[in-house]
Amino acid sequence: MTYAVIKIRSIAKTKPDARRTLELLNLDRTNHCVLVKDNVHYNGMLQKVKDYVAWGIINGETLSILLEKRGMLEGHKQLTSAYVKDKTAFGDIKSLANAVVDGKATLRDVPKLKPVLRLHPPRKGHKGIKKPFPEGVLGFHGSSINELLLTMR
Repeated sequence: MTYAVIKIRSIAKTKPDARRTLELLNLDRTNHCVLVKDNVHYNGMLQKVKDYVAWGIINGETLSILLEKRGMLEGHKQLTSAYVKDKTAFGDIKSLANAVVDGKATLRDVPKLKPVLRLHPPRKGHKGIKKPFPEGVLGFHGSSINELLLTMR
């Protein structure tokens, strides 16, 4: 299982351990997204920064859309299916996305792919960035993170 983690809030006036954890997750700016595995280490990190991020279980369809629109290579070049086919063992972006979601591959398997997806702010805005998921956006979303990701694509 793979989680998509999106930084929602700024780190102004935060505790140093939360700042360090966000650095370790490669979440430098607001609306950046990274993918992490579901294990004890990342779950502890997510609990430390739960007041600043939203996370949930991403599906292959949503990840393939994000990689097509927001996947960037070094040199500010767009990720394409032709590049994935030439440089990896996968036929296209959709098969890569499904393998990443199933845990059979990582984004590091694609050479020169940046690990952070830079997203837009959500269309029609957030529900609220100071409250947890049912009323706001922060915290664990489960599989409904895909809806948030599609509004931020």
